[in-house]
Amino acid sequence: MCRSIKTLRPPVLPEQATEDDIRAAALQYVRKVSGFRAPAEHNREVFERAVDEITEATRRLLDGLEIRGVPKRVP
Repeated sequence: MCRSIKTLRPPVLPEQATEDDIRAAALQYVRKVSGFRAPAEHNREVFERAVDEITEATRRLLDGLEIRGVPKRVP
C-alpha cells in the first residue's frame, strides 16, 4: 500500500479527519492503483470519479467506526 496514506481514525490521528484529509488519502490511493500521478485528459473523468467515490466510501467508513474510548465522528 502507498506509504503516503496515513491512518485517519483516532487515536492515531488525534483530531477528526477533515474532508481535505479524506480526499488526499483517496487521491493517493487512486494514484497508486492506477499508476498515474496525474491522468491524461482522456482518463481524467474516470480518475476524478474514482477519487470522489473513494472519498465518500472513506467518509462512511470513518463515520461508522466505533473506537472504544473515543467519541464517534460527527459528520
